[in-house]
Amino acid sequence: MHVVIVGCGRVGSGLGIRLVDQGHSVSIIDKQPKAFRRLPSGWRGTTLVGSGFDRDDLELAGAKDAGALAAVTSGDNSNILTARIARETYGIPNVVARIYDRRRAEIYQRVGIPTVATVPWTIDQVLRRIDPSATAGDWTDASGRLVLLDRPLPESWAGRRLKELSAPGEVTLVAVTRAGLPRLDVAELLGQEGDLLHLAVMADAVAALDGRLGAPGTADGGPPR
Repeated sequence: MHVVIVGCGRVGSGLGIRLVDQGHSVSIIDKQPKAFRRLPSGWRGTTLVGSGFDRDDLELAGAKDAGALAAVTSGDNSNILTARIARETYGIPNVVARIYDRRRAEIYQRVGIPTVATVPWTIDQVLRRIDPSATAGDWTDASGRLVLLDRPLPESWAGRRLKELSAPGEVTLVAVTRAGLPRLDVAELLGQEGDLLHLAVMADAVAALDGRLGAPGTADGGPPR
């Protein structure tokens, strides 16, 4: 997957390093050439001096072919504008914006822009939203058989009953974060764009869960049997 990162501060450079190590192609945009000094010698991604809300710069960074974009500069307004352009102009499916003001973060989440506040685990949070299938989970029990994980709701699940994701003995939908607020009344909830699912999953059922999320209603991706 190609990923565009806007901002090469501690978070942006850390994301770029980890994503390249995971095998992704990465382009980082920053207004300051000296920001790229945070990247190690021989780093295999590309860098571009420019702005995340300049369409020419975004296209030079590969926005037209990108599977994900992370706007992680030091400015809330710049990050939100970049995220909106990524979603609305280029149709990039996985977009996340770093927001310093938590009150504003909730507002943007309500209009469908995933945000991450300034917290110590920002890089891990952004990675989960860029490529959720690449993370095993936030917690694993001592046996290694049970994991707790987050998954963003795919557009194809909007309007479907979220309880269809649960499978007895394999997957339990525990909660949903919607518009920045947690919901435990998941039994009758219909999926909405921007939902973040919190699930308890047996380790050997994670692939099947991702299959259902990826292709609901098909032979391989329909409701659990």
